Formats: sequence, structure tokens, C-alpha cells
Amino acid sequence: MANEDLIYRITRAVYSRWGVEAEEQAVEQLVTDIYRELEPFLGTNGASHATSHSFPTTGSISSQSREGSSDRMVISVFGVDHPGIVASVAQILAVADCSIVDINQTVVQGKFAMVIITDTARARESATELKERLRLEGEKLGVRIYAQREDLFNAMHRI
Repeated sequence: MANEDLIYRITRAVYSRWGVEAEEQAVEQLVTDIYRELEPFLGTNGASHATSHSFPTTGSISSQSREGSSDRMVISVFGVDHPGIVASVAQILAVADCSIVDINQTVVQGKFAMVIITDTARARESATELKERLRLEGEKLGVRIYAQREDLFNAMHRI
């Protein structure tokens, strides 16, 4: 996926229609499906190949790190600190054949926070299945685990 601004606009439109209570997985899948339908007609930054019209954009997208990748996932973990949180999440990723690209974790006054960027290109399961396994493990551990494709995460969390 190459057009961060378009993904962001589609995502905002879906949330404005369905509301903030919308199921993240359903929104993510709908935005992906819409974008894939539009992608053949788009050039860089949303310029249409089919007509002289173009989608409005706020700036050019110059690097994959800014756009994000559909083969990477952002995983956030929050809760009360206790042993085994990092190991449990890493084990799920290892079993799924996902590589940890970057990891950062901290404990502040007994509160645990971690962000992992993982490469899911070789994953043995779908993003939806992996997200569900992480969520269920979070319930067992007493922490909240959120996972989202990097490209959609970046589009939804732009300034």
C-alpha cells in the first residue's frame, strides 16, 4: 500500500460512519479492501491513472518507513508489570514465524508498557489469527495487547 493519506482518509470515513465503537478488525479489513479496489487507478500520492482527476493529498510519501508496511505489525502491550510478559509475547511471535524488528519496553512505577514492530511476511497464520492469539494471551497475562498492521497504524496515527 503506497498512499498513506488515502488510507487515513478512508479509515476516518469508516470510523465517522460506524463510530469509535467499531470493531478494529472490521475497520482494518474494510479499509484494506477499499484501498485494494482503488489501487489500480492510483499513482503515487493518489494521482489517478484513469482520469485527469486526483485525490487530494497533504504531501508526498517519500519512504516506506513513513508509509509502513502491510508485512509488519505494531504490537502494544500495557498493564501491571510482572515476570513473563515479554517472553510470552515473543513466544507467540516465534511460533508464528514472525521476526521482531524492533522492541522497546519500560516499567514506570510498576506499570508495564511495550511496543514491538514485527515482520509478519513469513507468518504461518493470518494477521487476524495472530492478533486474536495475542489478545487472548494478554487476557491470560492480565495485560492489554493491541496489534495492527504497520501501514494502517501509521495512517490512523498521523498528526
